[in-house]
Amino acid sequence: MQPMDIFKRMKTSILPVCVFLWVTLQSGNLQVVELPDSVLNCCEGDILLLLDSSGSVANYEFSKLLGFTAELVRPFTLGRGHVRVGLLQVGTEPNLEFGLDVHSNQRSLQKALLAATQLHGSTNTEAALQVAQEILTDNRVPKVMLWLTDGVELGEVEEPIAQLKARGVSVLIVSTVHGNFQVLQRAVSPPVESHLYSVDIDNIDIITDEMRAAIIRIIRAERLRAIDITSHSALLQWRPVLSTLGGYYELWYTAIGNAQTQGRRTLNEESRSVKLTKLQPATTYSAFLQPESNQGLFNTLTVTFTTLPEVLSPALVSVTPFGPHQTQVSWGPLQPSLVERYTVEYGAIPSGTPRTVIVQSHQNSTVLTHLEFGTEYLVTVSTFYKNGKQTAMSVKACSQEAPATLPALPDLQLASTTNNEVQVEWKAVQQNLKGFWLRWDKGGTHGTSSTYLPPSSRSTRLPQFGSNTRVCISPLYSSGRGEGICCSIDNL
Repeated sequence: MQPMDIFKRMKTSILPVCVFLWVTLQSGNLQVVELPDSVLNCCEGDILLLLDSSGSVANYEFSKLLGFTAELVRPFTLGRGHVRVGLLQVGTEPNLEFGLDVHSNQRSLQKALLAATQLHGSTNTEAALQVAQEILTDNRVPKVMLWLTDGVELGEVEEPIAQLKARGVSVLIVSTVHGNFQVLQRAVSPPVESHLYSVDIDNIDIITDEMRAAIIRIIRAERLRAIDITSHSALLQWRPVLSTLGGYYELWYTAIGNAQTQGRRTLNEESRSVKLTKLQPATTYSAFLQPESNQGLFNTLTVTFTTLPEVLSPALVSVTPFGPHQTQVSWGPLQPSLVERYTVEYGAIPSGTPRTVIVQSHQNSTVLTHLEFGTEYLVTVSTFYKNGKQTAMSVKACSQEAPATLPALPDLQLASTTNNEVQVEWKAVQQNLKGFWLRWDKGGTHGTSSTYLPPSSRSTRLPQFGSNTRVCISPLYSSGRGEGICCSIDNL
C-alpha cells in the first residue's frame, strides 16, 4: 500500500488516530535511536527553526509545535563554538523571532521559544525561505533548517529550498499530517526516512529523540583541527568527547613520505588540545586521535596539515620615529627558541661612525638614540642563531627634521605713566598665535610674577617697583613657545 493510500484511509477512518509517521521503513522495522548519555559539548552548528505561524495552523497546534521544538533543542550546549538556534516564523510576512546569536543559554532560549506569539495571516513560505538564506551563511559549521508545517498551501518552495541545499544547508521537515507528501519528499535532504516525519500533533513528542538524533548526526563535532601552524609547530584541537565518560586519548602523527619523522602521545580525558613542536618546515603531516573509553566506541579523528616554510629572522625590518633624536627599529619573526642574540648597527650615511646595540633573543625591537636631525642612517639587524647560522637585513631610516623656528616678537616697548605704572606695548605675528606669557621681576625683595595674556593683547600696564624692574614677554603658538623679548626700567 502506498503512503498516500494509507493517508487517505486514515483521514476517512472513524477510529481515533494516535500517530502516523511517514517513513520509508515499515513500522515493524522502525529503529530505536539510542542517544548518548549527554549531548553537552557534542556538536557545533546552526539550527534554524522555520515554523508555520499562519492562520491555517490552529492555536493548539502552534502551541504543541513550540513545545516540541523547545524539548528538541533542550540538551544542546548553546553559543558560538557549540550550537546556535534561531526561530523564523512563516506568515503573510516572515518574522525572525530571534537570530542565531541571541541566546547562549538554555534558560533564555526555552523562555523565548515558549513565549513566541502566532502571526496568523497567509502562508508565505517562499518569502521566509529567502530570509533563511540570509541567516544560514556561516560555511564554517554545519547548517540545519528544520521546517515545521501543517502542509497547507506550501507554495512554490522547491527552488528556494534547492538554493539552500546548494549552500550546504540540510533540510529536515516535520508535517502535521495535512501536507503534500510528494512536495515534502522532494524538499527534504536525504535520507528521507530519518529527515521527514508526518505525525499527528497530539503525538508529536514520540519523534523527538529520532529527530534530535538526525540533527546530531549532521552537526556532531567529531573532527580534529590544526591551527596556529608555523614552520616548526602546530596546535591540534578537538571537542572533549570523553570529559563525562572517562578514558584517555591516543594521539600519533607522522610526516607523509617519511615514516621516521613521527611521534605518539597519551592524553587524559579532559584534554582538548595539544601543541606539536620540533616539526620540520614545509612538511605535510597526518595526525590521528583515537578516544578510548569503556563507555563506548569512538571514531578515529584525522587531520592533515603542512608546516610553513622556514623563515629566518629578520625577514622584516621596520623603523618608526620615536622622538626628535630617536627612532624605534623592529624586526620579525621572533624566534627565541632558535636565536642566541640580535645586534643592531646604525650609522649616518655615507661615513658616520656606527653604533651597536645588542638585543636579547626574546626581544624584537629596540630604540636607536643620539640621532641628528634630518639625517639618513643605515640600520642593520643581524641574527645569531644557536646552531651557528647568521642572517642580516639592512634598511635606511631618516631622522626627523629640525623643528621650524617659531616667530619671535619683533618689538617690545616700556613707558612710565603718571600713575607710577609701566605701560608695556609689543608687536607680534598673528599666525597660529595662542597668546602671550608675561613675566616681570619686581626687583629687590618683591620677587617675580607672571601671567597669561590672550592672543588679541598688544599692551598692558604693570606697577612700577623701581628702576630695576625687568619685563619679559614670549609669544605662545600651537607648536610651542617662541623667542621672547626682555626690557628693564633702566632702558626707559
